[in-house]
Amino acid sequence: MGKVIAVCVSEQKGTQKKNVGTAQFVEDWGIQGDAHAGKWHRQVSLLSHEQVEAFRARGAVVDDGAFGENLVVEGYDFKALPIGTKFRCNDVVLELTQVGKQCHSHCEIYKVMGDCIMPREGVFTKVLHGGTISAGDELTIVEEG
Repeated sequence: MGKVIAVCVSEQKGTQKKNVGTAQFVEDWGIQGDAHAGKWHRQVSLLSHEQVEAFRARGAVVDDGAFGENLVVEGYDFKALPIGTKFRCNDVVLELTQVGKQCHSHCEIYKVMGDCIMPREGVFTKVLHGGTISAGDELTIVEEG
């Protein structure tokens, strides 16, 4: 079982996301008001809270959303889960569609730290059923891919 630590959005692509605490998830679209929402396979990004904390322990000063992640969740090593894994949080159902991503242009975090965890630790999902997710909510795996 996982716990949602932060819910983050950004109005423009290529910018850090900000923790908004709660958001509306729209079926086959993503998070309402988030720049990465759309009809594609990377509607919502997730990052492990434990990985963010480990990166902070190396001296990084990063807020939730700094890596471009939508959900920071405690309790899962997302990169170890298979494609097709389904998660439930309240009424929202997410399906894991991609693990990691290629980083085309190094972000500010990489320039300062010489590393960024999102390309190898972040995962992407699509929204199978919409609803609301807030920080503090429980995220569970309902089906492994």
